[in-house]
Amino acid sequence: MKKTYNVFLAVAMFFITSVAFSQGTITGKVVDEAGPLPGASVLVKGTTNGTSTNFNGEFTLNVSTATGTIEISYVGFATKSIQFNVSGGTQNLGTVALDADNSLDEVVIVGVVDIAKERETPVAVSTIKAQEIVERLGNQELPELLNATPSVYATKSGGGFGDSRINIRGFDQRNTAVLINGVPVNDMENGAVFWSNWTGLADVASAIQVQRGLGSSKLAISSVGGTLNIVTKTTDRNEGGFVGTTLGNDNYLKTIASYSTGRMENGFAFTGLFSRVAGDGYIDGTAFEGYNYFLGFGWSNEKRTHDVQFTVTGAPQVHNQRTTSFFNAATLAQYLQYGDKYNYNNGTLNGEEFNWRRNFYHKPVLSLNWDWDISDKTKLSSVAYASFGRGGGTGDIGRGRTGGGSSAFASSLAFRDAATGLVKFDEIVRWNAGEATSFTGTGDSDILLNQPDANGNNFVQARSNGIVRRASINSHNWFGLLANLNTQLNDNLTLDIGFDARTYKGFHYRRLDNLLGADGYIDNGNVNNPNIALTNTYSSNFSSIVNVFKDIDNEDKIDYYNIGYVRWLGIFGQLEYKKDDISAFVQFSGANQAYSREDLFLLTPAEGQRTDWENILGGTIKGGLNYNINENHNVFANAGYYSKQPLFDAVYLNNTNELNEDIRNEKVFGVEIGYGYQSEKLSANVNLYRTSWKDRFQTIFGTFPDPDDPMETVQGRTNVVGIEQVHMGFELETTYRPLDFLTFRGMLSIGNWEYGGTVSGPAFDTNDQNRVVGENTLFLDNVKVGNAAQTTMRLAGIVEPVKNLKFDVAWFRADNLYADIRAEDFDVADNRGSLQLPAYNLFDGGISYLWLVGKEKQNRVNFRLNVNNLFNTTYIVESQTNIFADPGDDTYDGINTANKAFFGFGRTWNFSVRYTF
Repeated sequence: MKKTYNVFLAVAMFFITSVAFSQGTITGKVVDEAGPLPGASVLVKGTTNGTSTNFNGEFTLNVSTATGTIEISYVGFATKSIQFNVSGGTQNLGTVALDADNSLDEVVIVGVVDIAKERETPVAVSTIKAQEIVERLGNQELPELLNATPSVYATKSGGGFGDSRINIRGFDQRNTAVLINGVPVNDMENGAVFWSNWTGLADVASAIQVQRGLGSSKLAISSVGGTLNIVTKTTDRNEGGFVGTTLGNDNYLKTIASYSTGRMENGFAFTGLFSRVAGDGYIDGTAFEGYNYFLGFGWSNEKRTHDVQFTVTGAPQVHNQRTTSFFNAATLAQYLQYGDKYNYNNGTLNGEEFNWRRNFYHKPVLSLNWDWDISDKTKLSSVAYASFGRGGGTGDIGRGRTGGGSSAFASSLAFRDAATGLVKFDEIVRWNAGEATSFTGTGDSDILLNQPDANGNNFVQARSNGIVRRASINSHNWFGLLANLNTQLNDNLTLDIGFDARTYKGFHYRRLDNLLGADGYIDNGNVNNPNIALTNTYSSNFSSIVNVFKDIDNEDKIDYYNIGYVRWLGIFGQLEYKKDDISAFVQFSGANQAYSREDLFLLTPAEGQRTDWENILGGTIKGGLNYNINENHNVFANAGYYSKQPLFDAVYLNNTNELNEDIRNEKVFGVEIGYGYQSEKLSANVNLYRTSWKDRFQTIFGTFPDPDDPMETVQGRTNVVGIEQVHMGFELETTYRPLDFLTFRGMLSIGNWEYGGTVSGPAFDTNDQNRVVGENTLFLDNVKVGNAAQTTMRLAGIVEPVKNLKFDVAWFRADNLYADIRAEDFDVADNRGSLQLPAYNLFDGGISYLWLVGKEKQNRVNFRLNVNNLFNTTYIVESQTNIFADPGDDTYDGINTANKAFFGFGRTWNFSVRYTF
């Protein structure tokens, strides 16, 4: 009882002294050139006493001393320090203007991040800040936010959780560099970015910067189309936290909580965040469950010359998919029959949702960052990082009644309900077990086979093979070290030099996921252990990805098993010049990328399963200049050349250890000019660009008469090198604030993205790589690049009729959108080019309200409602095929319904509440 009394007394004394020592109140309004800055941080220097601005940029802060200094900061702006004096009780600082996008140093976790600065760095750039991410994201995917910026086309693709994709200036995400705090995250084998692995980034992002074109990063990275710089929270932030929840359509539910200690007296700081999200999915049969964690530990010495940050973050998730595979996708005709939410892979098993396609992955990333201010003019920034990706995706494998191979079952109408289009999984279970079903028929007796199990003991009865669900595993271990030394040579010149080292090991194999009633599965893929019957299955549920360090050597593997090895060692440098109204830079980078492949199924140890290292050099050189004509006008220009190493499958051909004898680096040349205007009410940026991308690699197939028997045909494979794309365009981005309570934001991008020239090569028999059966030619001259709208525009209006209440509405239009062509579509000279899809218009709307709570109104409750596709517009968002309509063909909006295309999402909504303290 005495202890409880003492605690109560201490708490009471704390509040009493807090009131007693409160000296006064500071008020003010924080703005940039476009208007108020909501969410700006206002902090008494040297303390943890602070607050944030409201939607109108206004703040009120109680202080315990009569005089002192406050620091005002915001993502993308330079921190401003202001002296205060509240001897009279209150002080109004009036309107405080921050310098727009002058620096992101206040939120950058490491010094290796290359952030473009407005009116200084001569590149085309757009920045989405934390407040906008929190407000607009809701239950959308992170890439979709970037549709508000020029030359970006992001879609939900198949529509599963985290399955979205993004194109910048017509280049897909394999050729768009994604950096998290300056660290590259594109897959080191195929260049891809799987957003389902990064669903938690929106929770921890302080800003997302889109640098279009070659960008300002000093690294030799895949920035053909552009660079996404995602800047996360730091541990060295104000004390406080938040809790929140988001509800949405189709049982979407997300909960989140975060807390930061701020920098304590001993120099340490801690930040933690955890969230969970789950739902049924808008598309039929795409239920999902995901988590996100972010833990940060920081330390800096008293003089702040050393700053150390350790972070670990991950987003384990499991979600069912609607496949984007060309062979396992529905046609427009099927969507028109079954509805635009139809899922070709979906059905029920034992009365519960079951899907051929299921993605499960966990990719924790650990990083240790050290910033050392060696002197007033020299700073060393470094980061060591590691990533352990575990998981994969499921699909069907085996033989159906039609006798086909992998995926033949899923495409057979015999195994679907004609009325609903759903897969009849319960019937499959009975068929696999040898029972009579509605689709048993001719040939069943021919595929019954008895084989010993994996231990050679018992006998397994299996239909060799019926149909089972397998999982394709793509796991990896990735380690890297990145360092940058920055030194100021004189008042005008700054030099950066550094290195970038990475090593990657990727494991690729298949395993059994669900036997669907079969006793086992007979596999003949491993030459070292052929014709083996396997019975062990491995779950793809959430529990299977929690432990990323579990052993995989003892898992039974089927179909294939290979390991890809990639090493990267690069150096880079930059010389930057600044004087008065001129800023310029020149950069160089060089890197050696080494590849090796190990095949444990197709080759025996005696044949040599591991290749030697194949070393390929590449690099970049680029530069640019910005001139601020006056306080309103600036112009800039940049140019660069990139010798880009090919992807892994262009080095080792046909999923084998066969080395490509004609390895070529891809050549990228880009040039860009821009103009900017800024005034009190209007800001605008205009860019013109041209990017040439040469010596692309592509594998294509064709059918040819058999040279030895003209009455027969054979399939030939050609590895074509020399494909070129030329992308040119115009971009406009603007903000206009005619009144204090009204803001307009707009963008327009017009592109002309085409292939160039004709390429050809010998076709080799797919069953005999040394036998030439013909020649494949691609007639690509003036063919439009597909899979991204070449013309996009957006106009958004934001109105604040009363304090802390905001309404916004946005219109988005996509035009000149072409199908995602396959190279095989252009193997004749009289092809009809790329299939143009119908243009479409979408409207989104939102309402926000901020409620200040607490004794001193320093805590906030944010309410937000988003409605996307307000008018429930039906539209085609992408197509995987290029089939033109002929007279008599069935069409939808002029498009042949035989095309394998996706409709975009209809009307969706989400409502969120967040309490910040």
